[in-house]
Amino acid sequence: MLLALYLIGITAEAMTGALAAGRLKMDLFGVVMIATVTAFGGGSVRDILLGHYPLTWIAHPEYLLLTTLAALLTTWIAPLMSRLRGLFLALDALGLIAFTVIGAKVALGMGLEAPVAALAGLITGMFGGVIRDLLCNRVPLVFQKELYAVVSLGAAVLYLLLLYWLVPDWLAVLVTLVAGFTVRMLAIRFQWHLPRFEYNVPDA
Repeated sequence: MLLALYLIGITAEAMTGALAAGRLKMDLFGVVMIATVTAFGGGSVRDILLGHYPLTWIAHPEYLLLTTLAALLTTWIAPLMSRLRGLFLALDALGLIAFTVIGAKVALGMGLEAPVAALAGLITGMFGGVIRDLLCNRVPLVFQKELYAVVSLGAAVLYLLLLYWLVPDWLAVLVTLVAGFTVRMLAIRFQWHLPRFEYNVPDA
């Protein structure tokens, strides 16, 4: 189940990267690069920080083909993306929670403590988007839009708590996916976000 969700996740993330590149009128190479970095950035940062090798896209180079095809497909169907926005947001939300759970599982599999596993899940879930936005020279959307990073962190904590309470792993994964997906979609629907800090420099 997680593998299928992971593939959906990297596809959706690759498409968001391709759209971001398109807004900056990048050529096809730039589109594919931004898409690939968006899809694999979070997992790669996690693996480098934890010393978990080989990186996923190195162990499974066929995933690079998937994200490349997703990026190129996006350039062709971009005019339809506004009509598919609801589906696209749902897939992105599902991918976020799947990435988060996978990141936490990787850390736990390495024998690391729960706080590290929670952060590993957060990094996996959100850092692809952060890297995408930095490369596109804009403030990362995860820091200013509807609840995103908080949902990822909450999902990681929920998953770890369920395991601590001896809930079977498959059930813990399922509950986390449903809960995280629901909260993320509600955040989009009602535009939930954390309090924002604004500092305006007074005129001299």
